[in-house]
Amino acid sequence: MKRFSKYDAAKESKRQKLLKEIEDRKLPYLTPKDVQFEQLSKAKYSKLYLQRANCVPQEIHQNVQQGLTMLQECKCFSQDLVQIKGKDVLTPVCRLLIGDPGCTYRYLDTRLFTIPWPSHGVEVKYNSDEIGKACQAIKDLNECLHVEAMKILLDYSSADVEEIGFEANTATSTVVKDSRSIKDGTYHNKQRNNKAMLKNRTSFNVSLLNYMDPSRTKYLKEEPYFGMGKMAVSWHYDENLVERSTVAVYNYSCDGLRPAADETNVTSVKGRDPALWHVGLKVAWDTVTPGLALPLEPGDCYFMLDDFNMTHQHCVLSGFQPRFSSTHRVAECSSGTLDYIFGRCDIAMKNLQKDPLSGISSLVSLELVNVRQTEEIHNEVEFEWLRQFWFQGKRSAKASDWWFGPMILLEKSWREMEQMTKLLLSEINKAEWSLERKHQVVCCLLPFLEERQELRKSWMARCQSRLANSLPVDEQPECRPYWCNGDLGMPLPFDLEENISFLRNQLMSSDEDVKS
Repeated sequence: MKRFSKYDAAKESKRQKLLKEIEDRKLPYLTPKDVQFEQLSKAKYSKLYLQRANCVPQEIHQNVQQGLTMLQECKCFSQDLVQIKGKDVLTPVCRLLIGDPGCTYRYLDTRLFTIPWPSHGVEVKYNSDEIGKACQAIKDLNECLHVEAMKILLDYSSADVEEIGFEANTATSTVVKDSRSIKDGTYHNKQRNNKAMLKNRTSFNVSLLNYMDPSRTKYLKEEPYFGMGKMAVSWHYDENLVERSTVAVYNYSCDGLRPAADETNVTSVKGRDPALWHVGLKVAWDTVTPGLALPLEPGDCYFMLDDFNMTHQHCVLSGFQPRFSSTHRVAECSSGTLDYIFGRCDIAMKNLQKDPLSGISSLVSLELVNVRQTEEIHNEVEFEWLRQFWFQGKRSAKASDWWFGPMILLEKSWREMEQMTKLLLSEINKAEWSLERKHQVVCCLLPFLEERQELRKSWMARCQSRLANSLPVDEQPECRPYWCNGDLGMPLPFDLEENISFLRNQLMSSDEDVKS
C-alpha cells in the first residue's frame, strides 16, 4: 500500500497552480451546439472518437443493457474504498470488474479482482444464470469494441496524417508506397507488424463497470475549471494501462429505470444540458485550449485512442438519470495476474526444503540474494494480494466464488513464507555466524520486517475506520490474515515488534564489537 507519492504531490501542485492561475474566472468550453466545436475537436482532440448507438448491433445493446440492469438488481456493484492523497475515500460511483479469469486492475492503491467472463477451459460458477448471461454480454460487447477500435485505428493509420501509434513521416504513415519496399516485402512486413501492435493495444482484458444514481447521491463536486456542473467522476487519467492502448467506453443512461430527478432543484449550467450525461475533456494542465463537454445518449460509445489518455484528462459530468458505463481497457497485468503471483510463490518455495524422514523444514540457501527475494515475495503476497482481496470483504461472492479457491492457495504459500522468515531469524541467532555475515543478513532482513509491521498496522486501521464500518456488512473490510499473538498454529506473531527489536539489538551489538 503506497503512501502519498511524489507523483501525487506533483499532480496536486499542478492542480493548485492551475486553480491559482484561473482564480475566480472559468475557462471556456464547447459543446456540439457551438460553431467552433468541430474545428476544435479535429485540432486538439483528434484522438477522441465518438461512435453513436446505431453503430452497435441492436442485439448487443439489448443484452448488455439487460445484463447491466440485472447485475445492479443482484447488488453486484459496490463503492470502492480507495486512497486519495493518503486518505481513505468512498467513490460516489459503484463499480464491478469483469474480465479475463485471474486478471486484476489496480487504481488509487486498490486492486480490483475480475469476475471472470466465460472463457474456454475455465470453469466459472456464477451465483445465477442471469449473472452468467450478463458476463457473457459484457464479453460480447468487449469483442465488438475491439473490432471497432481496430477499424478506427487502421483508418487513422492509412490516412495521409500523422499516424496513430507510429513514427510520423515514415513509409507506413501515408498511402503512398515505395515500389522497392513492396518488392522486398518490407512494406507488407511493416503493415503486418503495425496491425499486430494495434491488435495488442485494443485487446481489452478487463471492463470496469460503473453505476450511479444521482438522485441517491448526497453530494457531487462542482467541476472547478470550466463551470461544467456536477461531476460523477473528477478529472483524471486512467491508470495501470498498457502504454498507448485504447480505452473504449459504452454509455447507458437508463431513462426507464427510475423516475427523473427533481429538475426544480438542479442549478442550470451554462453551455451543456444538465439533464444529459456528458464526458468532459481537456488538454492536461492547459489554460489556453477550451475544454469539451460531449453529450452521451444511451448506447453511445467513445474511444480514447493512442496517447490521448496521456496528454488529456477526462471527467464524467452527471445527468439526471441513473447511468451505467462499461469501460474496456488493456490493463497492464505484468504483475497483476494469478499466473504471475503463483509463479512468484514458486520462486520463493524453492528456498524451502523438508527432510523426508523427520519432516523438519530448513532453508536451502542463506545467500543475501535469496533472502531478499523471498522476503520481497512474502510482502507482495500479503499486501498486494491477500489484504487487498479481503479488504473488499466478500463482495465478489455476490457474483461468483471463483476467487476464494486461489486465495486459499495463496494464503497457504504465504504461511510457508512466514515459516521461512522464522527459520532465518533462528539462523541469525546461531553463535557460529561471523559478525560480518550476521550484520549483512540482519541489514537485509530488517527493512522487510519493519515494512511488514508498518503495513499491518496501516491495513488494520483502515479495516477499523469509520468509513469501513459504514459499508454494508458483506462489503466491510476484513483484516486477513490476522491472528492473536501466542497462536501456536502460526510460526511468528502478528505484531513483529519483538522480532524487530531483536534484529536492531543484533545490529547494535555487531557495531559495538567492530568498534572494540
